[in-house]
Amino acid sequence: MNIHEYISSGIIESYVLGLASEEERREFEEMCVSHPELAEARNSFELALEEQALKNAVPPPAGLKEKVWSAISHTTSPSKVINMETSRRSAGWGWVAAASIFLFLGAAYFAVTFYNRNKRLETSNENLVTRINQTDSLLNKITEEQKIMSDPNIMVVNMVGTQKATPGSASVYWDSTSSNVYLVVKNMPKLPSDKQYQLWALIEGKPHDLGLFDPHAEVILKMKNTQKADAFAITIENRGNTGGPNLEQLQSMGKAKL
Repeated sequence: MNIHEYISSGIIESYVLGLASEEERREFEEMCVSHPELAEARNSFELALEEQALKNAVPPPAGLKEKVWSAISHTTSPSKVINMETSRRSAGWGWVAAASIFLFLGAAYFAVTFYNRNKRLETSNENLVTRINQTDSLLNKITEEQKIMSDPNIMVVNMVGTQKATPGSASVYWDSTSSNVYLVVKNMPKLPSDKQYQLWALIEGKPHDLGLFDPHAEVILKMKNTQKADAFAITIENRGNTGGPNLEQLQSMGKAKL
């Protein structure tokens, strides 16, 4: 497997969050040894989790330190009464008060620590839920794609790039009985923000708009329907194009064989 594909597969998050199986963990650790970029990606994810947890940390109440030291100073100040028994009693109670305050500080420290730990766990749980939702969405898309590709009524039209086109490929999945048109985009370069790709159906030599699209938005795209098509073509147009195709920016074409 390509190391970049391995990194984007979600294995880093699963490993760090303890969701990976024993076999996956062993494979991941072996891969980290031979691929420094994988280890670096793991460290970056761990640091990101730690930074997010620290951002959510709740500091102790303002002025707590001053109040505590003021109380200690007050309870341990020398008594002005010249009485040995009273002085000993006052000193004894001062140390008890001081010890109580230090115990209070310790309890406050542990309370804040546990609170921050709980916040980190909540953040990890939220990240996990997000990843599960993303995985469910991806599985639904893959299921939909497999269903479309296995439909016997679907015709597959592979788009062939022109000489001027940038590297990339796409395929049209067309059901002429239901008029549904789906576009599977593969490695088509991202365009400037003011440009979009546009799919056309060529019918008796005339182009018919089947929709604008951004290749990075989806894996499989539902385009506009058409019952007829002699061929399909993709051009680069201005974003939101409502006119005809810019043939100088023709990227790829594919013949429909009926």
